[in-house]
Amino acid sequence: MKLYGLIGEKLTHSFSPKIHELILKELKKEGYYHLFEIKKENLKDALCGLKALEVGGVNVTIPYKVELMKYLDECSQEAKRIGAVNTICFKEGKAIGYNTDYYGFGMMLHINNIELKNKRALILGTGGASKAVIQYLLDEGIKDITIVSRDIHKGKEKYKEVEIISYDKIKNLKGYDMVINCTPCGMYPHVDASPVKKEELLNFHTAIDLIYNPQETLFLRDAKENGLKIVNGLYMLVGQAIKAQELWNDLKVEDAICHKVYEKIAKL
Repeated sequence: MKLYGLIGEKLTHSFSPKIHELILKELKKEGYYHLFEIKKENLKDALCGLKALEVGGVNVTIPYKVELMKYLDECSQEAKRIGAVNTICFKEGKAIGYNTDYYGFGMMLHINNIELKNKRALILGTGGASKAVIQYLLDEGIKDITIVSRDIHKGKEKYKEVEIISYDKIKNLKGYDMVINCTPCGMYPHVDASPVKKEELLNFHTAIDLIYNPQETLFLRDAKENGLKIVNGLYMLVGQAIKAQELWNDLKVEDAICHKVYEKIAKL
């Protein structure tokens, strides 16, 4: 039985073990998915330990998607372009990083019929999750991207060719199609928080939240009450997990399995 897992700081409420359990069951493969809560100062040693144990592979979540890269032996092309990893394969004694958030985000947009050509997007946050989102949008021909950051100086260091604004400027924006929350604001257990004010969402047509717990954040609830189309991050979570299993087991998973796992997780 192969061991898989998730590396992060605080993982008590993660959906990942259940998702991977369902995927492995559909694939008729034996495996166990464990939560590895690791302190930042122990990341390098933890990675060496996982490599030595020859685990099947691990996912990486906030706040380590960028930090962990310096300890890897190799990174895939999409992970290098994005500058963040969320999946690690252990092969031939090497730890190799990938970014399956990129593919999961694309699957989420596709299943929700969200077009990107000639569209304008506002991105909330500049962390590891936003990197995959921004790269996907750019690769798929988005017309314009603006990023909102609480620290404009840091934001400009990360994204030199994209406009960075502060949160107090959102109210002045016009002509944007979608707003995408890439911050943890509103995630369980802090469900009464939203990264933007309700009235500011009136400037958009679609609101996307990468958060999946709860499935309807205050951000999405406010958006829905304002008449926006809303999308939560659950399908992205399932999609990136599917891609991770493909990498770990050198196989291709049918779309039907992804839909089936999503439907089961959405009912939990």
